[in-house]
Amino acid sequence: MKVRSTLRKVIMGDGHGEFDIVIEPNKTTVDYFRELIKFRELFFFLAWRDIIVRYKQTVVGVAWSLIRPFLSMIVFTVVFGKIAKLPSEGVPYPILVFSALIPWQYFANALQRTAGSVLGGGGMINKIYFPRLVLPISAVIVNAVDTLISFALLCLLMLIYGFMPSPLIILLPFFVMVATLAAMGVGFWFAAIGVRYRDFNHIVPFIVQFGLYASPVGFSSSIIPERWRLIYSLNPMVGVIDGFRWCIQGTSVSLYIPGFIISLIASSVIFYYGQKFFRKMERSFADYI
Repeated sequence: MKVRSTLRKVIMGDGHGEFDIVIEPNKTTVDYFRELIKFRELFFFLAWRDIIVRYKQTVVGVAWSLIRPFLSMIVFTVVFGKIAKLPSEGVPYPILVFSALIPWQYFANALQRTAGSVLGGGGMINKIYFPRLVLPISAVIVNAVDTLISFALLCLLMLIYGFMPSPLIILLPFFVMVATLAAMGVGFWFAAIGVRYRDFNHIVPFIVQFGLYASPVGFSSSIIPERWRLIYSLNPMVGVIDGFRWCIQGTSVSLYIPGFIISLIASSVIFYYGQKFFRKMERSFADYI
C-alpha cells in the first residue's frame, strides 16, 4: 500500500509540542487506482456483507426484488398503456415498461446506496486507512443481484406473451456498464456532499423520484419531439433505457445513435469529475463523521 506519511507538530496548551504521524493516500491518480485494485477483496467482502444483511430475517426474502418492479410495471402499463394509449413499438406494453424498469431500478438503487455508503462505513473510516472509493463502489455491486432477479422476471414475461427477444440481447452488459458509470458518478458527488451536509441525504430520494418521471420508463422516448431529443438525452439514463429496449426488441425499434452518444459522454464526464470531487473531499471525511 503506497501512502504518504508526514510529521505534524501539535502545540499543547502548556507550550510544549509533540509530533503526530499523518498518513495520507498518494495523490497521484495512477497510484490511487492501483490501491483500489489491491483492496479488491475488501470490495467483495463489503458487498457480500450487505447482501446478507439485506435479505437476512426477511419474510419474503429475494421476492422484494420482484414486488417493487412488478407493481411499478402494472401502474405504468395502466396509466400510459391503457389510459394514455401511448405507442408500445409493436411489443406488449408490460414488456416495454419492464425492459426499462430493470436498468432504471439498477441505477436508482445503486445511486441511493452509493450516496449513503460513506456515512454507513464511518466506523471503518475513523479506524483504518483504505481508499474511500471502496465504499461507494462496493455499494453498487449489491444491486447486481437484484438486477439478475428482475431480469429473470422479464424472461418470464416474455415467455407468457410469447415474445422472442432479439439476438442483440448479448449487448446488454455494455448498457449496464454505462448505467454503472452514471450511478457511481452521481453517487460520488452525493456521498461526498452528504458527509458534510447530513440533511442532503433526505433530498436524494426526491431527486431519484424526479429522475424516474424524467426518464422514458413508462413510455418510449420516440414520443419526444425530434428537436428536443438531443437535449433530452443529456439525461444519461435515456441512452441506457433506449439501449436496453433495442437489445430486447431488436429491429422493431431503432436506437437513436446521436442521443446515445450524448448519454454515454454525459455518463463518462459525470463519473470522471465525480471521482475527482470525491477524492478531494475524502481527506476531511474523518473530521465530519
